[in-house]
Amino acid sequence: MTLTEIREQLLTGDAEFQRLAEEHARYATQLEQLSRTIYRSAEDLQLELHLKKLKLRIKDEMEKRIALRLKPASSQ
Repeated sequence: MTLTEIREQLLTGDAEFQRLAEEHARYATQLEQLSRTIYRSAEDLQLELHLKKLKLRIKDEMEKRIALRLKPASSQ
């Protein structure tokens, strides 16, 4: 099974993975909106850094769930 197939399987059958994916997408959208701002305040820069950290944390959690799916397949 490929990573893409595992990801799709998790997106359709794992509520926690779905939640993480939605949260990751929400942070990405917020970051995109911030990047369109020509003049950013210190608060905007702090928010950008905070969102990047949150997005990375969520991505790590998603990858852990994918790795758990891969592990049984690779140990057979």
